[in-house]
Amino acid sequence: MSLTENTSNAIDQSREPLTVVVSRRVRKGEQRAFEQLSSQMTERAANFPGYLGATMFRPSSPDDPEYRIVFKFRDRETLTAWEESEERAELLEQIESLLVQPSEREVTSGIVTWFTLPGQNPVKPPPKWKMTIVSWLALYPAVTLVFVLFGDILAQIPLLLRTMAVTIVVMLLMSYVLMPRMTKWFRFWLFPDRKGNSR
Repeated sequence: MSLTENTSNAIDQSREPLTVVVSRRVRKGEQRAFEQLSSQMTERAANFPGYLGATMFRPSSPDDPEYRIVFKFRDRETLTAWEESEERAELLEQIESLLVQPSEREVTSGIVTWFTLPGQNPVKPPPKWKMTIVSWLALYPAVTLVFVLFGDILAQIPLLLRTMAVTIVVMLLMSYVLMPRMTKWFRFWLFPDRKGNSR
């Protein structure tokens, strides 16, 4: 591979949407203060260019103080701008003071973000070939169903609009309906070393 190709690949990767998974174990009795600060952090992040949303997963049981915060940015540049901002640093210092141990953080991109299980922290993706197979097992019936249900309507739409509509519907189904279920159903195969070890 040439230097030009390497540079091009690096640029393309820097423009991929990024998902950040942060784990924080909160000291007993500090949960309310922590959640208030986390909400403020999310509000501030939402004002930054490239912010694509965030989700907080609360502890799975009273005995486990771990919170998992998952948020997304459009690309590496916008994520870096947020993580180096004074707005974030100010609240981060307050949040860290409420924790049992320092925050743990991992950044992922591409289809890796579909393959996460509650209680896995930090996120460790399955092998790429396994992710490809499970993604295809979800993608094939999803695309087929769209054409079965809406094929006649889609046939009347210009090609560019047709493909845009189909890909929007399929990606929404993949991200919010199919892949969370497929990951759970195939967890024994995707995460064999974690069998019976999830919280």
